[in-house]
Amino acid sequence: MSADSVMAVPRPPARNASAAPVLTGAQAVVRSLELLGVTDVFGLPGGAILPVYDPLMDSTELRHILVRHEQGAGHAAEGYAAASNKVGVAIATSGPGATNLVTAIADAYMDSVPIVCITGQVFSNLMGTDAFQEADIVGITMPITKHSFLVKRAEEIPGAIAAAFEIAGTGRPGPVLVDITKDAQQAEAPFIWPPKIDLPGYRPVTKAHGKQIQAAAQLLATAKKPVLYVGGGVIRARASQELLTLAETTGAPVVTTLMARGAFPDSHEQHLGMPGMHGTVPAVLALQEADLLVSLGARFDDRVTGKAALFAPNAKVVHVDIDPAEIGKIRTADVPIVGDLKDVLVDLEGAFRSAAESAKPDTDEWWSFLDGLRSEFPLGYTQPSDGLMSPQYVISRIGELTGPEGVYAAGVGQHQMWSAQFIKYERPNSWLNSGGAGTMGYAVPAAMGAKVAEPDRHVWAIDGDGCFQMTNQELATCAINDIPIKVAIINNSSLGMVRQWQTLFYDGRYSHTNLNTGHGTVRIPDFVKLAEAYGCLAIRVEKEEDVDAAITLALETNDRPVVIDFVVSADAMVWPMVPQGVSNSYVQYARDHAPAFEQED
Repeated sequence: MSADSVMAVPRPPARNASAAPVLTGAQAVVRSLELLGVTDVFGLPGGAILPVYDPLMDSTELRHILVRHEQGAGHAAEGYAAASNKVGVAIATSGPGATNLVTAIADAYMDSVPIVCITGQVFSNLMGTDAFQEADIVGITMPITKHSFLVKRAEEIPGAIAAAFEIAGTGRPGPVLVDITKDAQQAEAPFIWPPKIDLPGYRPVTKAHGKQIQAAAQLLATAKKPVLYVGGGVIRARASQELLTLAETTGAPVVTTLMARGAFPDSHEQHLGMPGMHGTVPAVLALQEADLLVSLGARFDDRVTGKAALFAPNAKVVHVDIDPAEIGKIRTADVPIVGDLKDVLVDLEGAFRSAAESAKPDTDEWWSFLDGLRSEFPLGYTQPSDGLMSPQYVISRIGELTGPEGVYAAGVGQHQMWSAQFIKYERPNSWLNSGGAGTMGYAVPAAMGAKVAEPDRHVWAIDGDGCFQMTNQELATCAINDIPIKVAIINNSSLGMVRQWQTLFYDGRYSHTNLNTGHGTVRIPDFVKLAEAYGCLAIRVEKEEDVDAAITLALETNDRPVVIDFVVSADAMVWPMVPQGVSNSYVQYARDHAPAFEQED
């Protein structure tokens, strides 16, 4: 990942304390955000953060978007950051306001999303007394943030907020919490900017070691079965163009993980698709059969490796990451490279050119094998037999009619995997999802944040009927604040991915997975009526011949949010599927014998 992958922080001339204006801590919070270049924040006021909301009302540079739930503020900040590469900002009060941010903070931590969460805290003399709405949010979030600050003095506020942005947006991006006591917000102090940022021990490594680059280039130049295993770090580092150059220079096949969809164009002839539990057969077997894996900003997640001890057993590993803790965590690296991916890819491409002059790699046989897999096992799906719509068809039409310039935020479950599989991604920052944490309820607020960051793009929230019911209250936020997102509810009237596992591994015993939202005469809730109550254009689609017209109408409607209730089959499944905890070599058998690989165009 790139050390400067997030927005540059403006640095006005330093001022001495005697000449500095005297501000309250609350005013210092607002002024610090303004000087850091922040333009949009998502939040919900409460007693302990109330002092900040008074000067926030007077700011002409900050747009505050009032959410309906603090989790929505956190996910909106994530979507804002993931779509734009800027730092997202969420604000909440103490106690339950702060704890409602925890899920979004954990989500951002798992997926390396740069957000800063500013929370109010009770008066410092009340801390530890179980005061009203007191929670030790610094302690609670310590395992799921890059750093958590507790600020008890007004003069420390500018430095803490500036440091939070520095930490969130450099090295491996991630969430940072700044918890500020109410007395610190109310007290006055000279406002000195830029503050001195003192971060002992925080020194992200950005320049990779030249000898490691040379060693990696030599392996690439002599490998017969190389694969570029691309993770979300490429997107966070803004290194997609450098990846394209390296791939075309080396001629190596490319696989993009769930978090890396769009890092490399789907239309490129060297792209094999997404690997992992629900990956394409060519991508899964390319990793499994490789003699060299060049891992770029990927962390050998269990959903990619299957049983890690049996993953890619014959492959040497070059592992590149900005975070040294990831290297060797799951798989021992033959060539570990710690550094800024954007720079590493440039250096590696140059080193490969030199190495390949005397050792041109011969990958013809490898490509013949992979092309055979692509021909034999194209990604496809079987039409449902119950007469209801195919969810894969609906999602593919959303992608085709919207195009690669759109932004697609998905919830978690079957619709997430279908969105990753059946929408073609040609550019980075176009695919937003909760990969590591798997947070249901992510899509609607994340799409809201993405639309605020990228107002000229069509932004879709592709959600399941289960996920949608967790955060759909943010449609009110969208309607009131003129944020015209499009929401596609893939309504199979069930918790679809759980139901799929019950079908496959629990003999079809559907224990508590029927949501009663789409099939039959009773719909609880009726999503069309619900969306209309929130001020949205609402449409229900139950026949494939009506799909295109509904999507087109949604794309043409920009004066309010649009919600489309697509009633689809509950029997549709996500294929391929490698069961949890088995080797990816399972694919070699399953592709010939298991129904998971009975695919049709």
